[in-house]
Amino acid sequence: MLENSWHVLHVIANHEKRVSQHLSVRSLEHYLPLYTERSRRTDRWAMVERPLFTGYVFVHLSARTRLSIISVPGVIRLLGGDDRETVSPQEMERIREGLASGYLLRPHPRVRVGTLVRVRSGVFEGVEGAVTELRQRCKVIIALSCVQQCFSLEVDLRDLDVLSSNVSTPQFTCERRLAIAQV
Repeated sequence: MLENSWHVLHVIANHEKRVSQHLSVRSLEHYLPLYTERSRRTDRWAMVERPLFTGYVFVHLSARTRLSIISVPGVIRLLGGDDRETVSPQEMERIREGLASGYLLRPHPRVRVGTLVRVRSGVFEGVEGAVTELRQRCKVIIALSCVQQCFSLEVDLRDLDVLSSNVSTPQFTCERRLAIAQV
């Protein structure tokens, strides 16, 4: 599984795009998920692209490319080498498809969890997680524990199936886990 998995590079904050450019120049397979948001400048509003996971870039790693990857300027370290610290190809593809399909993915802090739910439709169909609050429309929080960060997407409550309630806090893994937070 490690052969196809995406490994996680911890990089200097606000250097994710620069690291991505260096990896491109070296023809190393990598992925930097970016979202677009409106930002206020002193004289105007501008659309800016920001990393979905601040301080992290995802790479495919092999024995011959390891040194090329960790020697890129701005790279702090390569997170461990076991399954818990990698991202599956399926999960990375969901993130890619979600961003390309126009889902509103945004960085989000970790949340406390409760009722287990499963997303019923869309790119994230089948992803399971837990509920913190339910309203007419809510945000789905998806955690990638290997980078200790989460991101959110908006989803209707009718697109969720309740699996059980009053569940204690599950341990997050790099598998698809999510929680629901109020809008």
